[in-house]
Amino acid sequence: MLHICQNIAVPNHEIEMTAIRSQGAGGQNVNKVASAIHLRFDIVKSSLSDICKQRLFALNDVRISKEGVIIIKAQQYRTQEQNRQDAIERLQELIKQAFVIQKTRKPTKASKAAQERRLDSKMQQSRIKMLRSKISEY
Repeated sequence: MLHICQNIAVPNHEIEMTAIRSQGAGGQNVNKVASAIHLRFDIVKSSLSDICKQRLFALNDVRISKEGVIIIKAQQYRTQEQNRQDAIERLQELIKQAFVIQKTRKPTKASKAAQERRLDSKMQQSRIKMLRSKISEY
């Protein structure tokens, strides 16, 4: 079981992991060892609540396909076990991200005194710059 929060867990049979060869430079180890992990998690078929599924779709993350499958490729580490752990942690973070509720922004307005202070400082700066300019002789 993959525990997301106190009351949310994902059974292991819903997470599909396959070992593949890593990309990029690395010499013989990369060429002959399948150390990268390809994790697939189907949101639609999962046992998550409907609210959680909707929030995951609302994330508009690149890792979520149009069919509702989360695809994570972990190839950062040399060993398959470390990459497996990395992929699971990234899935866990993605699902946790769906449960974070953004606070609604309350528009605020500067007080009259704050507006006056701002205008006074602008006028002061303007005076300083005027004094820096050359004095024209008439």
